[in-house]
Amino acid sequence: MKSNVLHNIFEFTTFFGIVLTTIVLAWIFRKIFKKFIRDSTHIMHNDPTNYKFIGHAISALIYIVGFSLALYEMDKFRPIAKSLMAGAGVAAVAIGFASQQALGNIISGLFIVMFKPFRVNDRLKMKDNLISGIVEDITLRHTVIRDFENRRIIVPNQVMNTEILLNSDLEDLKIHKFIEFNMPIDADLEFVKTFIIENIREHPLFIDNRTESQILQGEEIVPVRLIEIGDYFVKIRAYCWARNSDDAFHLKCDINEKIVREILQNKKWRTYPHSQVEVKMQGKQGFD
Repeated sequence: MKSNVLHNIFEFTTFFGIVLTTIVLAWIFRKIFKKFIRDSTHIMHNDPTNYKFIGHAISALIYIVGFSLALYEMDKFRPIAKSLMAGAGVAAVAIGFASQQALGNIISGLFIVMFKPFRVNDRLKMKDNLISGIVEDITLRHTVIRDFENRRIIVPNQVMNTEILLNSDLEDLKIHKFIEFNMPIDADLEFVKTFIIENIREHPLFIDNRTESQILQGEEIVPVRLIEIGDYFVKIRAYCWARNSDDAFHLKCDINEKIVREILQNKKWRTYPHSQVEVKMQGKQGFD
């Protein structure tokens, strides 16, 4: 009888010990998880309400597993404990599948905040999806991009974390713009080059990006090069700098307009029926 009493005491002690440990572990988890969400929310300015279910689900699993282990230590409740453990296993698998993508997006969002491939207000272009715009918000689940038609594009953080991005505002805002156009092969090349250089230099959005040593060495402020010769045309490229993507875009548009007017008005361009005006960029790209 004495052994039975000792056995019962041991069972109850073990039972309450496991229950107490479970409660403490669940409490510690909730504190850590709340701090994790609060810190992430503070950094990314996001309402974490939609992600609280993850914390509740994991807390519930801790309680189920802990109480099941506690009941398993008591002979009379061992069948109930086995049922609870089986149910907890199924629930863990279900929750794991259900929250896999959400957790992946949260972790990807933290990587974005930690390594900063882009920030709020950066101009991005996604290489494969041809999405471009300004980063408006980085939430726990997704990144919000405002395109140039004022529409919001919602991109999951996992996609943003693995996508190849063109960031025009990373480190250096300045844009090196290429202005390319075709002209007839018999046009007055020197006149065309002079016209392009003068109009770009006089434009208020153009900046001289040369260093002092480059200026002393006599490097051109607006290099203009003949880069291709066709059967009936030659391709001209002008190199110019602007402070940022906005300025580069407006500079391009203004120079394009002046070229078109000059082609129509001045015979030295020898208006060519298939002439084209196009703009390309080098290095860190801006947005057309």
